[in-house]
Amino acid sequence: MGKISPVSIKYNIVAHISLSSIAERPDVIGAVFGQTEGLLGTDLELRELQKAGKIGRIEVNLRSSKGKSEGEIIIPSSMGKSETAIVAAAVETIDRVGPCNAKIKVERVEDVRLSKREFIRDRAKELLKNLIDTMPDSQEFTKEVSDDVKAEDIISYGIDKLPAGPDIRDNEEIIIVEGRADVINLLKHGIKNSVALNGSGSNKTISKLIKEKTVTLFVDGDRGGDLVIKKMRELGDIDQVTQAPDGKEVEELTMKEIQKALRAKTSESKPTRRTETRPVRRTESRPTRRTYNRTESRPERRTYDRTRTSYQPRKFVPRNGEQLKQMAEEIVGTRGAFLLNKENEVLGRVPVAELVDTLKDMSESPQAIIMDGEVSIDLAGIADRKRIRYIVANASKAKDTRVNIINPKDL
Repeated sequence: MGKISPVSIKYNIVAHISLSSIAERPDVIGAVFGQTEGLLGTDLELRELQKAGKIGRIEVNLRSSKGKSEGEIIIPSSMGKSETAIVAAAVETIDRVGPCNAKIKVERVEDVRLSKREFIRDRAKELLKNLIDTMPDSQEFTKEVSDDVKAEDIISYGIDKLPAGPDIRDNEEIIIVEGRADVINLLKHGIKNSVALNGSGSNKTISKLIKEKTVTLFVDGDRGGDLVIKKMRELGDIDQVTQAPDGKEVEELTMKEIQKALRAKTSESKPTRRTETRPVRRTESRPTRRTYNRTESRPERRTYDRTRTSYQPRKFVPRNGEQLKQMAEEIVGTRGAFLLNKENEVLGRVPVAELVDTLKDMSESPQAIIMDGEVSIDLAGIADRKRIRYIVANASKAKDTRVNIINPKDL
């Protein structure tokens, strides 16, 4: 007898069985093969399908209580959707198991590949996260190497041994910054005449530089930067002052931001740079944000609202809305769809990409569909022809359809 490979399994037929008295697993399996024999023709004979490896080993799990047995039947299939659905329907025709009356109801036809896809997706996310956490990219390598090289260029200057660029001694114009990291960032962008205050309690070196050279004070764009400016005024006359953009530090600025800040430096004979130049920066940025809101964000919300109302003309809301909403939440992110019967039981779960073909192959139409995705025009058309009552979906391209299309938010 041929055996189906676990790798080739596409679907699992899951059915519930109720017996009027106690029976054993072999009795159920015998009834499955015996009572479907000759029912579907030679091409779909269960024994032959199992020999050919198209039907796998039938699993039967029974529980006995109070003189009766009930349980679950699982039939693996490597056939297509149509053949699998036919076999599932045939199993429901079994009405006796040995001397017992039997009732078998197929609960669902599971798409095994969908479960594998979900596992692959979740596992890939986990592996990618670990890879990102442990493996720096080429830009990180480049930055690390560059920073190390620039750090080697830093010298210790003056009696206070302050971090400084290599040109601090020979250049008549210097830039005073707050910390060592600021000096490194300026070095990275080719500026070699900076020196850091470095939080030193001694000010002899800085005081000497203020007297001997043309000094530009370049501080962070925060409250701390304002305090540094006040402190430096007590040491002597600073020639020019500039600050990083609001909320930014000198050590994180790009070359363009550094150049812009240095061009905007102001003489200390004026009140402060913050009161003169910051309003200009806000004037440049705020109109951009307002224009963005008017031209992009708000029209999108209005367009979305019109689309939602246009494809729900009848405002149909099923009574079991809470149950449907839970099922809609369960399927979010899977790109799958539930097919429901009139009792709102799950007939099967299929990928959204295969939904149209699946409906074409089904002889008995489902009552409803719950899907993770957008209702296409083709899907709305076949749902209309199959007299499907409603579809639960986030959006729809079909505006003129008799099928009720319900947003999960409205359940």
